[in-house]
Amino acid sequence: MATTDVLIDALSYIKTFRNQIFVVKIGSEVTSKPDALSTVAQDLILLDFLGIHPVVVHGGGVEITEEMNKAGKKPEFVKGLRVTDLETMNIVKRVFAAINNRIVRSIASQGGKAVGFPNGKEILFQSEKKKTDVDIGYVGDIQGVNTSTLLSAIRKGLIPVVSSIGQSSKGYSLNINADTAASELAAALHASKIIFLTNVSGVLDQNKKLVKTLTKSQAEALIEDKTASGGMIPKLKACMSALDKNVTSAHIIKAGGHALLEEILTKEGTGTMINK
Repeated sequence: MATTDVLIDALSYIKTFRNQIFVVKIGSEVTSKPDALSTVAQDLILLDFLGIHPVVVHGGGVEITEEMNKAGKKPEFVKGLRVTDLETMNIVKRVFAAINNRIVRSIASQGGKAVGFPNGKEILFQSEKKKTDVDIGYVGDIQGVNTSTLLSAIRKGLIPVVSSIGQSSKGYSLNINADTAASELAAALHASKIIFLTNVSGVLDQNKKLVKTLTKSQAEALIEDKTASGGMIPKLKACMSALDKNVTSAHIIKAGGHALLEEILTKEGTGTMINK
């Protein structure tokens, strides 16, 4: 009976979300672990089969750092952004290509269909070098998003898998923060949800307890009073930016099990949902 109740509850969410786009950002917590990636791939395929269109965005910070260390390069960060010289940019492109292929293959191995971006044919994120007080190299600010290619892939029944790499008007590649890329992409695609799969349960309060729901103003307050810290800050800011651009809700959940399905298709959810 409990299983039946879950399925009935799920039906109402499926009806509500059918034909909508969800942007799902996955990090190294998923991409570096085959079992975790396989489970997320299953969730993505099921959502797609139900008529909910997932678009995956990935970063690769942990693996980029590992490759930089192998090359004898010490990673440097300015305000959370990786200083990216030309050699580092080449490492970023190589690592992102490997991760992107890994995700596409994992979805295919579970019986789904996916396609990786950028594919060398069209610019996805039109970007320019980020202006900062200190030169941080080939780090980009998104100026525009080419959604037509992604929408075409969705219409063909494919799950787009997007690397957070931009291209400047002068033709060189730029490293873009993956949380920011996911937020901008969700806004450009008129997605109804943006979902961050992380290594923490969601947003925690001052007593380290999970906060199930937040408004945008409450999320801002958590940053202001420093309850939110570290890597949670850019994720919350990305969530709020997406909400400002008419994405309906943002979610921060812990990767593990079928957390993605539980967050979307059950009343309880698994992490934190932020509403406008």
